[in-house]
Amino acid sequence: MQSGAILNISCYLFVSLADTHALRERLHTRAEALGLKGTVLLAEEGINLFLAGPAPAVRTWVDELRADARFASLTPKESWSDSQPFQRLKVKVKHEIIRMNRPTVRPDQAPRAPALPPATLARWLDQGHDDEGREVVMLDTRNGFEVDHGAFDGAIDWRLHKFSDFPEALAAHREELLGKTVVSYCTGGIRCEKAAMVLEAEGLHAWQLDGGILKYFEDTGGKHYHGGCFVFDERESLAPDLRPVS
Repeated sequence: MQSGAILNISCYLFVSLADTHALRERLHTRAEALGLKGTVLLAEEGINLFLAGPAPAVRTWVDELRADARFASLTPKESWSDSQPFQRLKVKVKHEIIRMNRPTVRPDQAPRAPALPPATLARWLDQGHDDEGREVVMLDTRNGFEVDHGAFDGAIDWRLHKFSDFPEALAAHREELLGKTVVSYCTGGIRCEKAAMVLEAEGLHAWQLDGGILKYFEDTGGKHYHGGCFVFDERESLAPDLRPVS
């Protein structure tokens, strides 16, 4: 349900991009002309973005981006706010759209790790196991301070300081995950998608939560989740109804 005058979108897509600098100029020019603010990150492995503005302007920008066949499958998650939560517009070219410092982990060049729909996860958590009877463990791939705002009930939290700490933390805790169904999750899906690839490479039975916490909120209302979801803008944290936490 809409509540507020400003449409906020977030989404990412792992897709190979060879023209990041030219793309940066084009996307920045159009976003600036439409009065949008937020951050767009581009890398050879794809795009990651958080933008906000009047709904017609945001949707025009997204429609123009999707006209490029590489981005046709983008599915932004939407929420609303009374005011603009970003101070400025930034469109940047980076080495990775989410930094892991593992050059061999390239989601744009490999099959996608299994993605678990939010409704299926809610059902598994209701019944206490997956459809094959295995124990389900939720693995939070966010930074520790984000977890402090809210998390899935009983989730594993390795108190990461940054996402690039994840592989080392996994190496230290891998044995604890053996024989279980591991569901990695994060805010919008980008970190848990990379994390699920690493979990699979370590021989674990792993899924990523498709669309992350924000999609889970949208589809399920936040069952089995306590607190809010930290977001990197002036709203700070969103409740399961996708409104800013008071």
